[in-house]
Amino acid sequence: MDWSNFALVALMSALGLIFLQFLTWVWSQRAGKLSVADSVWGAGFVVVGLMSLLFGSGDGQRRLLLFVLVALWGLRLSWHIYVRSRDKGEDPRYAELYGDMNPKAAALRVFGFQGLLQFGVSLPLQGSAAAGATTGFGWVLLVLGVIAYAIGLTFEVVGDAQLKAYMKKKDANKSNVMDEGLWAWTRHPNYFGDACLWWGFFLIALSGSWALWWTLVGPAIMTFLLRNGSGAKTLEKSMKERPGYREYMQRTAYFFPRPPKK
Repeated sequence: MDWSNFALVALMSALGLIFLQFLTWVWSQRAGKLSVADSVWGAGFVVVGLMSLLFGSGDGQRRLLLFVLVALWGLRLSWHIYVRSRDKGEDPRYAELYGDMNPKAAALRVFGFQGLLQFGVSLPLQGSAAAGATTGFGWVLLVLGVIAYAIGLTFEVVGDAQLKAYMKKKDANKSNVMDEGLWAWTRHPNYFGDACLWWGFFLIALSGSWALWWTLVGPAIMTFLLRNGSGAKTLEKSMKERPGYREYMQRTAYFFPRPPKK
């Protein structure tokens, strides 16, 4: 494990994220809303993946693998959120949290905090870039990591597609709550998918060096945010008032999937 190279990758990742958040702040000024931050959430990790690929001195094949995987996920997520929100005004969550704040202070808090989170969550990517070749039991961890990533990406992509199809469905008998497909197994398949693939990234990083065990803080932060922070918990505060949602909560798992209760 080359810790001096890890420091270089971390520095370049931080600079890349600062530049990205500056551009996002400029975009928010033109758009008149802070919620554009959501559209660059995934893209920020692609920036870190690129810095890790370019400046890392660790195993080249694993650096390339992680970059491809994070780019596939991050760019899809950013595009999905951008398309979903481009014709809408400010997100109610941002209006509630920052509506009474000074605009400059609100922007610093939103974009600065997001950059810090992106840096912390992406520690497995940065650490792996400075780790040696995968050998021995590391191959088992790498395979398990790719499997976890594939499961997570499937949950996210399929869940988003099923929800989109439900929203477009014109049926007088359509339920008030999306409870079909993956949404019958967990109330938040896309959030669960995000958490799952980041644990996959951690396992792939660990396959290069056991010294990177501490980078589990990255997926731990992501899982907490998705389950207990600005993800599922915040969304359900408003969803509880929708007719039929409380019954849906009783029969469907909150986060980790399981068969629905009858």
